[in-house]
Amino acid sequence: MRHYMAELYSPAGARGMLAAYGHYGRPVLVFPTENGHAREFADRGLVAAAGDLIEAGRVKLYGVDSFDAGTWSAGDLPLEERARRHGAYESWIVDAVVPHIRADSGGAAEIVVAGCSMGAFHALNFAFKRADLFPLALCFSGNYDPTSWRGWGEQGDALYFNNPMAYVANLHGDHLDWLRSRLSVLLVCGQGQWEDTTGSLASTRRMAELLTARGVRHELDLWGFDVPHDWPSWRAQLAHHLPRFC
Repeated sequence: MRHYMAELYSPAGARGMLAAYGHYGRPVLVFPTENGHAREFADRGLVAAAGDLIEAGRVKLYGVDSFDAGTWSAGDLPLEERARRHGAYESWIVDAVVPHIRADSGGAAEIVVAGCSMGAFHALNFAFKRADLFPLALCFSGNYDPTSWRGWGEQGDALYFNNPMAYVANLHGDHLDWLRSRLSVLLVCGQGQWEDTTGSLASTRRMAELLTARGVRHELDLWGFDVPHDWPSWRAQLAHHLPRFC
């Protein structure tokens, strides 16, 4: 399997690592779990779970570093400041990671985004904010409401526009019509251990309700009460769903 690592810099000076797996196929940008790194998907067995698709040239996986330690996980900062600092990550993804993936994938214009746990939040948030780049989001066990993440402080525009649970409820007009024509979302969650305490199960159900109400194309797939918020679940779920999209 073709594999390489690259350090990428945004024009604003942010930098992080990218790990690529595969030689050809539909590009899938994978966001790590909270405070995770670019090789996490490989280390946790999800690259192996997609191994047949990668070897067959149907998919290329691109893992990236998180910036969570200085943004969403920075508990000493109010949520609004965490959301503002997230802007550097957004710039790095859009201005450094996307051009690299396109160049490595023969100019592919459309990139799938995927992630587990906090990575699912990033995948959904990026897809809604930049559906021109990311028309399909594969989201596993996500909590899509940052205000539920041990947060504090006043909430302003930066947080609102990075809180899918807030802004999806208010989508309307031409932009909503465009999203209906452009975006597809897969929401997957188990119903076992930790899916309730992380808020993922309730958040996944609520997001599906919001997408139904706004008429945005999506699927909701809830796995059993024996399926926990953990890597073995996500390996099985990725192996089950990814072949449908690549």
